[in-house]
Amino acid sequence: MSETPEKSPRYHQGMATRRSVLGDSYVDQAQKSKTAFDEPFQDLITEAAWGHVWSRPNWTKRERSMVTIALLAALGHHDEVAMHVRATKNTGATPDDIMEALLHVAIYAGVPAANHAIKIAKNALRDIEADTKTEEGK
Repeated sequence: MSETPEKSPRYHQGMATRRSVLGDSYVDQAQKSKTAFDEPFQDLITEAAWGHVWSRPNWTKRERSMVTIALLAALGHHDEVAMHVRATKNTGATPDDIMEALLHVAIYAGVPAANHAIKIAKNALRDIEADTKTEEGK
């Protein structure tokens, strides 16, 4: 289950991109907790989502971050919304960017979806702020 040389170049690119967006500690935990059952799925998302889509040069990580948050919010994938809002500390998307994305969700996917995602985003942004204060106090 460890990263081995037989993984494709796209997998390795995906892992690098995944780490740059989500952070080493998050990815290390995901890698540590995977099992033989979910390893194929983890490989798939690393190669396809992170290695193919997120690694494309056409959009910045900030742009991909905003679109991803909007899509996840519209679809009601709350845990993923929180994860990607926390990842904005690495992608460059700002709280204002997040709000703009969620305003689009309200109009195009519905007020309830945006309302819930805003609550999730507020909590995730508070977590980022608390982590930043903790890091500054070290």
